[in-house]
Amino acid sequence: MLKKETDENLFIDKVVHISRVAKVVKGGRRFSFSAMVVVGDGEGKVGFGLGKAHEVPEAIRKGVEKAKKTMISVPLVDGSIPYSVNGRFGAGSVFLKPAGKGTGVIAGGAVRAVLEAVGIRNILTKCIGSNNPHNVVRATMDGLEQLQSRDQVASKRGIQVEELSI
Repeated sequence: MLKKETDENLFIDKVVHISRVAKVVKGGRRFSFSAMVVVGDGEGKVGFGLGKAHEVPEAIRKGVEKAKKTMISVPLVDGSIPYSVNGRFGAGSVFLKPAGKGTGVIAGGAVRAVLEAVGIRNILTKCIGSNNPHNVVRATMDGLEQLQSRDQVASKRGIQVEELSI
């Protein structure tokens, strides 16, 4: 787990997947790299980025820059999510279910990286369909984007937070 300090914030960078891509030219093959990176502050903000370059460190740096630009805010409740949600992207689907304290992060590699970066400590997940890291990260982000806090739901319904029944 890498931590970098920028703009007075502490970001957690996680490299999810690195691919070596070959371009066949007249003289042989030219190799380049693409890196899928997840960046979060551990307190409810997370983003992902795909960086491409001829060297791995440069690809990771570009991925981190793009991830910081695409950050979203996620409502957290006691280190978990407020309710179950299903995120989809392409052929990949990720089911996210809140869990009680002490459960931990029950998730696979790509989903785990996103959830740890956002700061979730207790959650149950299941990947359905594709387990391609690119699709799984995007499906997880889709699920997290769908989440709304109690305040947001109450304001959409035009009622007070206390009037919401769970």
